Amino acid sequence: MQGNDRQEIRSARFLVSSPDIGSCPAGGLPEYAFIGRSNVGKSSLINMLTGTRGLAKISQTPGKTRLINHFIINDEWHLVDLPGYGYAKISQQERNRWKKMIHAYLLGRKTLVCTFILIDTRHEPQRIDLDFMAWMAENRLPFVLAFTKTDKLSKTGLAGAVKDYCDELLLSWEELPAYFVTSARTGAGREAMLAFISENNLLYREYLSGKP
Repeated sequence: MQGNDRQEIRSARFLVSSPDIGSCPAGGLPEYAFIGRSNVGKSSLINMLTGTRGLAKISQTPGKTRLINHFIINDEWHLVDLPGYGYAKISQQERNRWKKMIHAYLLGRKTLVCTFILIDTRHEPQRIDLDFMAWMAENRLPFVLAFTKTDKLSKTGLAGAVKDYCDELLLSWEELPAYFVTSARTGAGREAMLAFISENNLLYREYLSGKP
């Protein structure tokens, strides 16, 4: 694991919004995608993680993110904000376009190291989230979970919600995916998530250096 200086966010800035994978940045930097159901708290979590208020635009209207948004962190890695899934107030044609765009990115982006799937702890396990995880697993795409809005539950309620979710997953999974318990308001989970990214950036560089 790298030193703490490697986990600090020294700079974070918006890079580009892309309508498809072919428009995404070149350069080979490792990247981490963030996705979840609409209104899961994705923008707030990204802003908390990067320590940059307003980096990802927060809206009271779900479904605001409609493109693949790249941010460059420390000039070393990309954070990718993907459109949310499950947003009902758009046409079926638009939903299909988002799905095609997201799947093409997740399946085809060679520099994608891992995807953070965000889960709102206030709700019981949702079929749309479970189906998305199953699709990721079927396609052998690495992912971890990030439980969001945990400050809105009591300590006991939070522990119960996380346990219920894990129990639900174990009904069909042999092993639980790694997960982080986060809060955009309190900063919970930030250090652990940055340490995870730091470790994987190191592994990514080691992998590249060992390629022929």
